[in-house]
Amino acid sequence: MTTSSSEHGVSLGMPEPPAPAYPDDVRERLAADAREIVARYPDSRSALLPLLHLVQSEEGHVTRTGMRFCAQTLGLTTAEVTAVATFYTMYRRRPSGDYQVGVCTNTLCAVMGGDAIFESLQEHLGVGNGETTEDGKVTLEHIECNAACDFAPVVMVNWEFFDNQTPGSARDLVDDLRAGRDVRPTRGARMCTFKETARILAGFPDERPGAVEEGGSAGPASLVGLRLAKGETAPARVVHPRGGPQDPPRETAHEPSPAEHRSSHDAPQETSASDPAHPAGPTAEEGE
Repeated sequence: MTTSSSEHGVSLGMPEPPAPAYPDDVRERLAADAREIVARYPDSRSALLPLLHLVQSEEGHVTRTGMRFCAQTLGLTTAEVTAVATFYTMYRRRPSGDYQVGVCTNTLCAVMGGDAIFESLQEHLGVGNGETTEDGKVTLEHIECNAACDFAPVVMVNWEFFDNQTPGSARDLVDDLRAGRDVRPTRGARMCTFKETARILAGFPDERPGAVEEGGSAGPASLVGLRLAKGETAPARVVHPRGGPQDPPRETAHEPSPAEHRSSHDAPQETSASDPAHPAGPTAEEGE
């Protein structure tokens, strides 16, 4: 609620009225889930993060009603709950799409093509940062780091990885999500909606058949250092300058083993060169 003074042209912010409660049936269902969550912790306030995921799974974002429910359940003030909900970016504060598409635009992903991917998706979807498509399917956002620099540039959908992306592969990805086609990430289980993801993050079992087995692990690029530390010899790889007609033929990327599952939406490993419209420029061996 806001009051204004037309005489002075000043708008005075007034406290909002208390958030409405959930309908009785919804509150009863959430309360049962909340009791299960709280029972996992010796101190009830430690359950706040999973409780916020729980209320987010109900409405797709954390509402004032959801924060009121968390506060009442844990004996906290709404100010304490709000401070946490507004600190962590995994909690949405406004309605969003079934699929949260996050494009990493931090340093390494940016120079490898993340900025070009984000700009391409903005134009392709007709939305800006943090906005949702008209069909309610996709919310686009740029994020600081996906902690997957060895697969840059990386796109995440509902926190699942899509590695080595290009503008073209990212456009295909969002088109398939909006069309309801089967989409599998590079490392992780097949896609589910953001609400379903939030419930899993609250600590409840993933009910999708085979999803646990599909969970995946670190990709081969992440394990190179570990293998070297164990004394294994890394295969030699020559990196040629990109883009010139005099370049020798590129080595063919190996077919991944089952342990190196690659999403159908992954771009080839030679990421920037796979999209001629967004070259990365020449590279050379270290020391040249």
